[in-house]
Amino acid sequence: MKRAFGTLKTKEKAELYLLKNEKGMEVAISDYGATIVNVIVPDKEGHPTDVVLGYDDVSGYEKGDRVFGAFVGRVANRIAGGSFTLNGKTYELTKNDGDNTLHGGRDMMNKRMWKVEESTDNSVTLSLDSPDGDQGFPGNLKLTVTYTVTPENELEIVYRSTADADTLLNLTNHSYFNLAGHDAGSICDEKMMIDADAFTETDAELIPTGTVIPVEGTPMDFREGKKVAKEIGADYKPLKLAGGYDHNWVLNGSGFRKVASAESEETGIKMEVYTDLPGIQFYSGNFLAGAKGKQGAVYGKGCGICFETQYFPDAIHKDNFESPITKAGEVYDTTTTYRFC
Repeated sequence: MKRAFGTLKTKEKAELYLLKNEKGMEVAISDYGATIVNVIVPDKEGHPTDVVLGYDDVSGYEKGDRVFGAFVGRVANRIAGGSFTLNGKTYELTKNDGDNTLHGGRDMMNKRMWKVEESTDNSVTLSLDSPDGDQGFPGNLKLTVTYTVTPENELEIVYRSTADADTLLNLTNHSYFNLAGHDAGSICDEKMMIDADAFTETDAELIPTGTVIPVEGTPMDFREGKKVAKEIGADYKPLKLAGGYDHNWVLNGSGFRKVASAESEETGIKMEVYTDLPGIQFYSGNFLAGAKGKQGAVYGKGCGICFETQYFPDAIHKDNFESPITKAGEVYDTTTTYRFC
């Protein structure tokens, strides 16, 4: 099922693809940016609750700068100095975060129209052709992403891509979640868990130094679960540098596994995060203040949290981080699932 979602400045028409299951979960995906617009799940009393921040129509996403629900690539997170060297050649990227490149640079993929390859009542597959040199990266790249609502109240995201040259890939989604409802205010009372014994230290520009720090005895320890508010204001240098939580955790285990969760006591909605990737960026919405969103909501600082599954930021410059290089002809294939219970 689909419906009109508005008109871009280019006069292109955007559409919204509505996915659902028999348990009352509904997800809306736009072909503009392959964007997650709504995730509606029943609360503990059965009331439908939209748990992602966003805008009412495509014009909000076209004008907005908070990357609500965004598909992020070619390389999510930060690349130091806006350049990298691969196979002896240096590639210059667009810089949009001081002297660094963030989420692919200025021409972000959430600001483009995607092609819908296939859609059903519970799934949609979208694709985007990214030519050699796009965002400064090498290789002609075919990107596909499939969103599926499963009978188990999961939103499954499958990323598959191939390029005709060695390139960098680190694809993720930048949805902001508030399990009390997108317009419910601060998420600081939500209980969080991250299955990680360590996180990656950053400098003042939030670029990893290459040092991995154990979470034991620090405000970064979410292994047993705690409310976001408990230590977000602690006098701890990594939190001061980022203005809250905006860090990469070194996930325990390997393969597809549960890596994080969040829960609202108010609605009783719990979300579990599963991935096959080595890292997750937990971002506590430190720069949301004043963002005007859906249904007249005005989002403030800390009104949404992001769980961006990923290869570690700036991994191309760190020999001790798992490589983000995808070889020519190789299939980049990774899955992240958000399960609501």
